Amino acid sequence: MNLDGIRGSGRYTDVVTRATHAVLESAGDTPTAQRWAAFHRRVAELPADLRDYVGKVEKHAYRITDEDVEALKRAGYSEDAIFEITAAAALGAAIARLERGLIVLHESRE
Repeated sequence: MNLDGIRGSGRYTDVVTRATHAVLESAGDTPTAQRWAAFHRRVAELPADLRDYVGKVEKHAYRITDEDVEALKRAGYSEDAIFEITAAAALGAAIARLERGLIVLHESRE
């Protein structure tokens, strides 16, 4: 993520960087490469059983149901692994929205 040069973005850079590294780089049940793929919405790099779930987290997180989570558990994912993938996908979607919003604000002030 590069918010440099977008007016008003400086206060977010540190927080976003720390949160991103904590979610994607810390030790966990899922490989960091999987978390990065979920974060960047590179679903082709994810196992097939995670692709739809990551897309749903990104676009319609409010539609995630207990059944979605149970299906992943049945597929062999631990609750920690599901949490990590969910957090990575949600953080990636949130940062993408933050960037778009800051760009719009920046452009509207020019």
